[in-house]
Amino acid sequence: MIVLSGAEVVLPDRVLSPGTVVVDEGVIVEVKPSGSAPGGTSNFAFHGHYIVPGFIDVHVHGVEGVDTLGGEMPVADIARRLPKFGVTAFCPTTVACSPSALQGVLDQVRHARETPDTRAARVLPAHLESNFISPEYKGAQPLGCLRNPRAALKGADRGKAGKAAQAPRHEFDGAEILTEIERGAPDIGIVTVAPEIDGGLDLIEWLTAHDLRVSLGHSGATYEQAQAAIAAGARHATHLFNRMPPLDHRRPGLVGAILQAEEVAAELICDGTHVHPALVRTAVSAKRPSRMMAITDATAGAGLPIGSQTRLGDQTITVNESAAVLADGTLAGSVLTMDRAFEMLVARVGFSPVEAAVMCATTPARELGLVGHGAIVPGAVADLVVLDAQFAVVQTYVAGRLIYNRRT
Repeated sequence: MIVLSGAEVVLPDRVLSPGTVVVDEGVIVEVKPSGSAPGGTSNFAFHGHYIVPGFIDVHVHGVEGVDTLGGEMPVADIARRLPKFGVTAFCPTTVACSPSALQGVLDQVRHARETPDTRAARVLPAHLESNFISPEYKGAQPLGCLRNPRAALKGADRGKAGKAAQAPRHEFDGAEILTEIERGAPDIGIVTVAPEIDGGLDLIEWLTAHDLRVSLGHSGATYEQAQAAIAAGARHATHLFNRMPPLDHRRPGLVGAILQAEEVAAELICDGTHVHPALVRTAVSAKRPSRMMAITDATAGAGLPIGSQTRLGDQTITVNESAAVLADGTLAGSVLTMDRAFEMLVARVGFSPVEAAVMCATTPARELGLVGHGAIVPGAVADLVVLDAQFAVVQTYVAGRLIYNRRT
């Protein structure tokens, strides 16, 4: 038994101050006002601290020099590094890549999910910022890896794919990507698609038929095209505002469709650079915390000093004061970590710790179907983070196991 007492405990509807959380065999068994603590094998007094549900990042490419598409077993390496930032579960995220690279990542995700590391964050099904996005809104995605959905679906129907994993770098067709997606479907959680490109709506229907969660992003879709994509089954939005046309009062576009669609849960990069804090507040007010997910979109540059160079897929990126950029200055993802996202939501944007916890944990858990995760309630899995008064991570627990401790 573990007893965490004296902290501000962030519950789904209020902050219990001070509160006590009792954990037994990896499950929260009691949450109550602090008083006389029950007996247990471990007791921690956290006066002046917060206890929040473990952060769930549904969009993260890497951290501390490790990219999902580089190195040896990068997915497992990232999983071991994220708990120091309060992450207890994450979706390894890829940029558009070759079938062989995609297969490699999905094989790692499968292995990590089948044989979880008890010292690491949970590895969730992957998020593919896929090959089927708009060239005009690709951002740092490699143009040479983008493919036409209609041609891909026709090729898949003809059974032309199958040797996809042998194709080097950019020498492949879209059907081979679909083969890898179909093969790896149990280990894929989210697929980003631009609905307006040729065959985009058909691809959304194909993906949803394979029980995959379709996200709208890297797209120049009109409001009407976005509505059609939602009708076809899209239920997610990739980094709202970024790599899509700005909201216009006469042409609401993709942003406008996402903001008014109750069916769609949207990601927001909460670093204050990708989206101004005022627009974060406005977007969350429009959709409510229950339909918003705070994400990092972190690259391997997260956690590295300014000026460091690392990789995003096949491309070199450089860490600057606020983000990661390509050699030509193109914004190439963030250097954000989830603890700093939580801090920004509370300290800079003005949300309550309850609202911030919903966006950093509860909404992602619900949208990904993680029953018993994302909230501090009796019966829930004890994935927990202890934060100090400045919202810096002190301890991280996964299933009641202490896997990060700043004091050691």
